[in-house]
Amino acid sequence: MSSAPACPPVTEFADTPPPHRKPTGGSDFAVLNRRVIRAGLLERRPTYYAVRMVVVASMLVAGWTTLWLVGASWWTLAVAAFLGVAFSQAALVAHDLAHRQVFRTGKLSERAGRIAANIAVGMSYGWWMEKHTRHHNNPNHDDLDPDVSSEVLIWASGSARGRRGLKGFVTRHQAGLFFPLLTLLSISLRVSSVRALLAPGMKRRGLEAGLMGLHLAAYVAALLLVLTPWQALAFFAVHHAVFGVYLGMTFAPNHKGMPHPEGTEDYLRKQVLTSRNVTGGRLTDAALGGLNHQIEHHLFPAMPTPNLRRAQPMVEAYCREIGVAYEQTSLVQSYRQALRHLHEVGAPLRDNR
Repeated sequence: MSSAPACPPVTEFADTPPPHRKPTGGSDFAVLNRRVIRAGLLERRPTYYAVRMVVVASMLVAGWTTLWLVGASWWTLAVAAFLGVAFSQAALVAHDLAHRQVFRTGKLSERAGRIAANIAVGMSYGWWMEKHTRHHNNPNHDDLDPDVSSEVLIWASGSARGRRGLKGFVTRHQAGLFFPLLTLLSISLRVSSVRALLAPGMKRRGLEAGLMGLHLAAYVAALLLVLTPWQALAFFAVHHAVFGVYLGMTFAPNHKGMPHPEGTEDYLRKQVLTSRNVTGGRLTDAALGGLNHQIEHHLFPAMPTPNLRRAQPMVEAYCREIGVAYEQTSLVQSYRQALRHLHEVGAPLRDNR
């Protein structure tokens, strides 16, 4: 069941909170930031991340070792599905490293991030970090957030106009095609990574390309040395489909279907009103890498994952205090809202046929 939001439903952005509850002593975010710092919620959690990295690394080693032990068998498709989950967890670790939640220094974060992203997963850490930084700076902004840009799926009504042919067909039926299209997300990440590496300007482009090449060579060799060609193709398809669906379902509940800002909102409202939290316990935290606490993550990107749960009631209470809507719902309901939004965006194309 979805929990009722602590504040009124999100309908529009407000430049200032109701004057009768306006905090004193600085901006709204500054007041909340001081409370969070006093609670020690921005302090590093080295033991947590050491355990998490060991678990994820063990999953990867266990998956590839099992593939080798099982050999040329169709049972390896189960291994492919397991590795899809393991790759997703590795990508979530890379996400935390990019936000410097694990290490204080950028150099150490980048080194570990390239191991998790380029070598373990096979996508460019530098490309993804630049893209994700732009998303955090302007979440759900039609022009500035790359996660809502007009590509395959359309999240803004204005972007749907004039789409014809295959793109028009996808937009008309994008709600029904959402989950099937997620099976291609893993391939899309790799294609975008290669495009970024071919374009000028990327930092450490040679290193990024070399590490991705190492991943690709090891991946192809493992499949061809162990499996028959048909089994290798099936393994590849299942592995990347599970990886794409899992990763997409991790990020989809966070902003999809939430308001799109104009860019004039203050930092706190820009982050809170465009984000949605997903309720659940420790298992939900582990499955979604803590991103179910999306509001807290967007307000404090460097906050370690285990501290997000502790910050949640503080942030929710503060939003209630200043009159800012705080959206929180169940995982299933979050997907329903996202799919409903996709269906509504595609309505003009369906109506004009």
